[in-house]
Amino acid sequence: MRINTETAAEKYRDRLFAAAFHICRNAADADDVVQETLLRYHKTNMEYESEEHLKAWLLRVAINQAKNVNRSFFRHRIVPLEDYMETLSFESQESENLFLEVMRLPEKYRIVIHLYYYEEYSVKEISQILGISDSNTKIRLARGRAMLKEKLQEEWDENE
Repeated sequence: MRINTETAAEKYRDRLFAAAFHICRNAADADDVVQETLLRYHKTNMEYESEEHLKAWLLRVAINQAKNVNRSFFRHRIVPLEDYMETLSFESQESENLFLEVMRLPEKYRIVIHLYYYEEYSVKEISQILGISDSNTKIRLARGRAMLKEKLQEEWDENE
């Protein structure tokens, strides 16, 4: 199975951006990652087993590319997260607070939280995408959830 690059871009651009942004924490870098991912897709002649396989491949490429951007010596377009938050709109204050706390998690927890809750991948699928064991994925999810619970509980306690 293979779809043309334009269709793939229309269908997956937002998901790729979200995954890249969770790693880069920078909209400009996330845009670059999406472009690079779609360019790699365009250049490859690989056939995919299914649409899910294609989506997983694109996310894996985007995640790897975003990690490379983070390691780059020339990373200089960093915009503080708070500045970027001003450009987003949320359904509620709770949604905004949750997004902010997820973005403050360490990268290894932030990306599994994103893939599990926002992309709705299973633990096994996340393990395959990230190239880690199922147990490691479960540990990262549990630790990420615990960190979120602790931060959000503090915030709720302050508001009472």
